[in-house]
Amino acid sequence: MSSETSDTLDQAMVRSSGLDTLLRDLTDRAVQEVPGAVACSITVRRDGRLLTLAGSDGLPSGLDQRQYENGSGPCVDAAETGDEQYTPDLAAESRWPAYTRYAMSTGVRCVLAVPLTVEGATGVALNFYGDRAGALDAGRDPARAFAARAGDAIDVALRVERHRQSAADVRLALLSRSVIDQAVGILMARDRIDARTAMRRLRRASQERNVKLRDLCGQLVARVSEQDSGGRK
Repeated sequence: MSSETSDTLDQAMVRSSGLDTLLRDLTDRAVQEVPGAVACSITVRRDGRLLTLAGSDGLPSGLDQRQYENGSGPCVDAAETGDEQYTPDLAAESRWPAYTRYAMSTGVRCVLAVPLTVEGATGVALNFYGDRAGALDAGRDPARAFAARAGDAIDVALRVERHRQSAADVRLALLSRSVIDQAVGILMARDRIDARTAMRRLRRASQERNVKLRDLCGQLVARVSEQDSGGRK
């Protein structure tokens, strides 16, 4: 891949406001950079199932989904096995009959699925589509190079997303701990009980009402705060 392409992918990461935006930008750019490609999509595994995170302009609706539903197709095989899948002419393809018929009905005639190596993620593939037999023959090497570069970009983006989520989880945990401690303090002062007894009461109430402990404590703290505010008026 040219240094110009590498630069544009780096720029896309900088411009991106999130992983979804980055992936969409990558698929659009892939179509521009890979000879013979008229559409591109990214397949990933999330929560035990494959899905398409992003697709370029011109990607036929349902093209990837049909593979996921059938559990077979070039994108599925590339994501599941980690091996590149290429079918230069779907009219002569026998491995995925159900998918082949559907893909050809959308105007797709040639498919190349390149697995991506992404840290902390499995089942990732970059999928290229051509509208004539052999359209991607000359694009296989550029597609591999682009996939390698895209994998690096996605890897960085995923790490950023995980860091943000981790920070959010920590903030939520701290807030939860704070509101629970406040609720315990309220019961201790109101009912003249110790902290352990107060916590047992809160947990029992949480289970009986089928309400998360954090939410139950938040309601108690909010109610007491409202009462205090009313008393000061």
